[in-house]
Amino acid sequence: MVFPPFDPTRQSGKRRRFRPIPVRTLLPNLITLLALCAGLTAIRLSVEGNLELALAAIVFAALLDGIDGRIARLLKGTSKFGAELDSLADFVNFGVTPALVLYFWGLHDLKSAGWIAALVFAICAGLRLARFNVMIDDPNRPPWATNFFTGIPAPAGAITVLLPIYLSFLGAPHGIIVVWLTLVYTLLIALLMVSRLPVFSGKRVGKRVPPEMVLPVFVLVVLFFALLISYPWVVLTIGTLAYLVCLPLGWRSYREHARRAAAATAPVAQAVATGSATPEFARPAGQADDDERPPRLN
Repeated sequence: MVFPPFDPTRQSGKRRRFRPIPVRTLLPNLITLLALCAGLTAIRLSVEGNLELALAAIVFAALLDGIDGRIARLLKGTSKFGAELDSLADFVNFGVTPALVLYFWGLHDLKSAGWIAALVFAICAGLRLARFNVMIDDPNRPPWATNFFTGIPAPAGAITVLLPIYLSFLGAPHGIIVVWLTLVYTLLIALLMVSRLPVFSGKRVGKRVPPEMVLPVFVLVVLFFALLISYPWVVLTIGTLAYLVCLPLGWRSYREHARRAAAATAPVAQAVATGSATPEFARPAGQADDDERPPRLN
C-alpha cells in the first residue's frame, strides 16, 4: 500500500470561520475592563499613600460596575464571557482592593490580626460572588426574589467597609482603639456579605421614568454628582450610614413577599392534600367537568 506524500499546505477539511463579533457586545466588556483598571490603580495609589485618590478610584469602579450590566442588557450584548469577566473584575475591585486599602491605612498597625481581617474580607467577597453566579441559574427561585440579593453585594460591601477612612478624612480621631474598631467593623461587613440576609437589589429601579419626572431626575443626578465631587467624604459617609440603616427594611420586605406567596399557595396545597381538588393531570382521560360537557344530542 502506497501512501501519498505529506503536503503541509493541504487542508483536510473546511476551515472553520467565526462570525464577526458585534460592537454592542464589546462595549460592556470595555467598561468592565476600565473598572478593573480603576481598581488596580487604587491599589497602587494606596501603596504610595495617596488614599484620597485611591478611594476615588474605587468609587469610580463601583459606578462603572453599576452601568456595565445595564448597558449590556440595553444593547442586547450580554454574554457568558462578559458575565465571567465581570465577576473576576468585581473580586479584584471590591474584594482585594478595599482590603489592601484598609490594611495600608491602619490595619497594618495590628500586624497579623489586621492582615487576617483583610484576608477574611477579600475571601468573603470571592465567596459572595461565587454564590451569586450559582444562584442565577436556580430554577426554583420565585420571580419576586429577583428583587433581592442574598447578602450585601460586593460593590456595596466595598463602599461600606471603607467608612472608617471616610470618618478619618472628616476629622475623626485615629488611634489604636479606632483601628481595633475598624477590624471588628471589617469582619462584620465581611460576614454580612456571605450571610443569608435579603438585601434590596434595586434592579428594577430606573427602567421606566414617567414623563413628568424626566427633568427632576436629570436635576437630582447632576446634584448628586456635584455634591459627591464637592463634598465626597460627607456624601459617602451619609450614604453608607443610610445603607446600613436600610438593611432591616430589605429583610422586612422580603419576609412580607414570602408571607404573601405562602398565603397564595396555601389554599391550593391544602385542597390537594385533603383530596377535595384533583389536579387536571390526575383526572382520567376523557373525564371533564359537568359544566364543560356538551349537551346530549336528541
